[in-house]
Amino acid sequence: MIKRLLIANRGEISLRIQKTCKRLGIETVAVYSDADKDAPFVKAADFSFYLGESEPSKSYLVISNILKAISETGADAVHPGYGFLSEKAEFARELSKAGISFLGPKPETVDLMGDKIRSRAAMEKAGVPVVPGYEGESQEHSVLLKEAERIGFPIMIKASAGGGGKGMKRVFSKEEFLPALESAQREAGNAFGDSRVFLEKYIINPRHIEVQVFGDSSGKVIHLFERECSIQRRHQKVVEESPAPNLPSELKQKICEVAVKAASSIGYLGAGTVEFILGEDGAFYFLEMNTRLQVEHPVTESVTGFDLVEWQIRIAEGVGIEKLTGGKSPSQSGHAIEVRLYAEDPENEFLPSIGKIELAKFPEIQNLRVDSGVVTGSEVSLYYDPMLAKVIGIGKTREEARKNLIAGLEETIVFGPITNLNYLKAILEHSEFVKGNTDTHFLEKHKVVWEESGEEKEAVLMSASFLANRTVKTSSVWDAVGPNGVWGEIS
Repeated sequence: MIKRLLIANRGEISLRIQKTCKRLGIETVAVYSDADKDAPFVKAADFSFYLGESEPSKSYLVISNILKAISETGADAVHPGYGFLSEKAEFARELSKAGISFLGPKPETVDLMGDKIRSRAAMEKAGVPVVPGYEGESQEHSVLLKEAERIGFPIMIKASAGGGGKGMKRVFSKEEFLPALESAQREAGNAFGDSRVFLEKYIINPRHIEVQVFGDSSGKVIHLFERECSIQRRHQKVVEESPAPNLPSELKQKICEVAVKAASSIGYLGAGTVEFILGEDGAFYFLEMNTRLQVEHPVTESVTGFDLVEWQIRIAEGVGIEKLTGGKSPSQSGHAIEVRLYAEDPENEFLPSIGKIELAKFPEIQNLRVDSGVVTGSEVSLYYDPMLAKVIGIGKTREEARKNLIAGLEETIVFGPITNLNYLKAILEHSEFVKGNTDTHFLEKHKVVWEESGEEKEAVLMSASFLANRTVKTSSVWDAVGPNGVWGEIS
């Protein structure tokens, strides 16, 4: 049994994992860098360990530092969260050598699925449909051009390693191919230290459907249904939901069954996500498999009633899936929609907005879940992803979940960095989103417009009026209008 768990990550996901551990009576160890020394996730953990400087390459990504933290705090297991070392096979191997339980799949599985060329080949061998393409070893430009012509334009050039849209190019003609190829290889080399690419047929107006899977040590694999993640910006997910809207039940069942087939074929252990691209004609293809907990796991938890972090812990302890489900088939009930609240400026090319959060207030209302890593006084730095919170609306129907989420966002207050809050509300209120008509080009095809809400305008006017009628002596603007100033007095 796991007694003390080290969380090799930070922010929101560290707090999320700690929440389950506290319920299960497992002690937690937070690791932190200079920039995070006062962060909420560090204060909430039972123990903490300083890793190093703020840059991830000098702290969270240094395996030897994590191993030292494990040794000095007496942790007997590690949860990697997502990002950082969560999909580094070398990390899993080092933990195995040290006799430390890793809450993830076997290192060889991480290796295989982290290589998009090898994973495509493995899925083809298992009979899982993959997008027609080329994943051969040759990276000669002449060979790749010939293969692109064989597949037929338009095509996608994709980096073999990594993710997040880096090293990915859409090419519509032969004339565009070579410049795009050089750019993709250069980008992949800089981002992942691996410039290899592969080619795929470009699917017109695709949807992104992914399936949550779990495997146990006996070899049993099940799925916990699908998530729709088609609303993306620059290949980064913005809105996720479950069940996927307007997805015929027979097709849904088929996709979930293929996901189980894919995971079973590689002896998958623990939590994973099999991602598919779904064409307008109903044909679907394997995209990739993420060998970790996903950012969007709360929507699956909301419609299944299972705690996925608890499942990861129990499976690492050797508990079988039959016991986790109570011998029953999991069911999907109700609807959940998640949005990612970021400190970024939608009116300025979504540039990250850094600085101190002068006030953060997240609503605590029925049928709304907020997973956040920040509080009033937290700093948003350039060192890490500027996600402030995941806000999840839950309802008996999609429309109910959508309205609950919008109501939650309207009661969310973040002062300091600029956020995408109003942008998210505008997506949820778009007529095509309301109908469930989503694909991965949604944000390119539809103009999403927003303006400050009436309540915000009213608050600004109240503040201005209040200031105009009194004299205040302060050291900063936020002292005057923040939670200890005008805002605190009028809210």
